[in-house]
Amino acid sequence: MELRQLKGFVAVATSGSVTAAANDLGLAPASVSEQVRRLEAGLGVALFERTARGMRLTEPGTALLARAQGLLDHADEVRRAVTGARRRVRIGALEMLAAAKLPAVIRRLAERRPDLDVSVESRTRQSLLDAVAGGRLDAALLLDLGDRVGGLGFARPAGMDHVDVGEVRLSLVAAPDGDREPLLVSPSGCSIRLAADQLFGAEVPRRELSSITTAREWSRQGLGAALLPDFALGSDLDSGALVELGLDAPALALRLVWMREREPSLRDVLYALSAS
Repeated sequence: MELRQLKGFVAVATSGSVTAAANDLGLAPASVSEQVRRLEAGLGVALFERTARGMRLTEPGTALLARAQGLLDHADEVRRAVTGARRRVRIGALEMLAAAKLPAVIRRLAERRPDLDVSVESRTRQSLLDAVAGGRLDAALLLDLGDRVGGLGFARPAGMDHVDVGEVRLSLVAAPDGDREPLLVSPSGCSIRLAADQLFGAEVPRRELSSITTAREWSRQGLGAALLPDFALGSDLDSGALVELGLDAPALALRLVWMREREPSLRDVLYALSAS
């Protein structure tokens, strides 16, 4: 087995297609396909079933995936020990959290582990989950609810673990003399939209807008009520531009997620990232 073959295998396994894996790795699809074929030939087993809907792991492929990232992590540790290179940690965050919440987490890590080089990426939630599952990110910061990953209503990769590093308070707000309906919501799939769907169900009249920022501005203009996270409110409550409508909404967890099989190599970093 060669490391580049393992990287190609992990990328295909987690993305479900050679084309998507090639895009993630910055390679041509033919090159990724060849890496997987050589790996299968060297092991003497089929790692994937090739179907019209993509690449599906076989039983040997599933067994390899559970160990492949650990092999890659170990190889990186050996390389750093030999070359003296600094350890690099890759952290991703939801686009809405990158400016508001991620800096405090990165500052905490820098203070506790100044020996690390930290790179940061801003992505949508599905892209974050795929990148963490595929080993392209070490951990990701997102919003969630409850005591398991995906409690907010999104699918999670198997084997994903988490720690909560903070919380985000939600407020139902409107202009003092503005309309209380419709409910102004962000697009389907947005974390705040998922929270609104759980709180209000499908019966409440709603108008879908392009973003949380737009929903906030429309509510300021008296065109309806909006469920907004604390970091999106600014000074609107203090200034009286918006008022709370008394909804007792549960706070969302500011959640750091990673893949469980990578925890041995990431444990010290995860501890430094946590709030405690």
